[in-house]
Amino acid sequence: MTDRVFPASKPPTATNGAPPPGGALPPPPSVNGNGTANQKPQVYIPANRPVYRPQPYSRHHHHQSRPSCRRVCCCCCFWSILLLLILALLASIAATAVYVIYHPRPPLFSVPSLRIGRVNLTTSPDASVSHLSSFFNFTLISVNPNQHLTFSYDRFAVAVKSVKSGEMLANGTVPGFFSGDGNKTSFRGVIATSSSARELDPDEARRLKSDLTRGVHVGLEIEMVTKVKMRMGKLKSEGVEIKVTCGGFEGTVPKGKVPTVATSKQTKCKSDLSVKVWKWSL
Repeated sequence: MTDRVFPASKPPTATNGAPPPGGALPPPPSVNGNGTANQKPQVYIPANRPVYRPQPYSRHHHHQSRPSCRRVCCCCCFWSILLLLILALLASIAATAVYVIYHPRPPLFSVPSLRIGRVNLTTSPDASVSHLSSFFNFTLISVNPNQHLTFSYDRFAVAVKSVKSGEMLANGTVPGFFSGDGNKTSFRGVIATSSSARELDPDEARRLKSDLTRGVHVGLEIEMVTKVKMRMGKLKSEGVEIKVTCGGFEGTVPKGKVPTVATSKQTKCKSDLSVKVWKWSL
């Protein structure tokens, strides 16, 4: 027969009779098949040792350690826009100061006299073909009212039109010129004419025929277009288109070779040039 081994009724104690360290009692030893007790190693845990507890993984905490690409792009855009606004503000302040100090004004144009040398409109018997032959002569005066601003004009394209129908009666050119500080430039004998026997379409000929009735005053308008470059000190502008309109002329179609004079109550012309200093460059 096999001897049976019964566990002790008292828990094991230390050699001196004190309970084991830590205050915990070890479990009773287990018995294997041959009756011997399984010995487990005893682990000594100091009472004052902190217990390690692993921290849970946080994705948000991981991303806070370095700035994201989106945040960097937003910061770059913000500072770029702020810099552009500051530069625009400084440019506006400088342009306003220059405008207040120098007070630039657009040039002045006038046409004191306009002569009608010839306006002949001929139509074929069947009214299918019409030709226009005209000749105009006028004086142009340009004045620069500024003391620190100069103008450099390209060649002017001139057109003489009928006020009633808006049809062009003649065209010509005025040579380009330079207008300095307070300068006055005059062009006498500016010629505007139509090409010899210029052919017109039926609608254009019909409108001009009603305008050019002999003995009746005809309303005339002179339109000039060119490009001008402006300079004020070290500031300069690119070529800006300017349109000069001189209206209010009334005259009669000459009956023979003697020219007639068109009169106007207002000889000053209108120009659409705007002196915008903030668009200039050094």
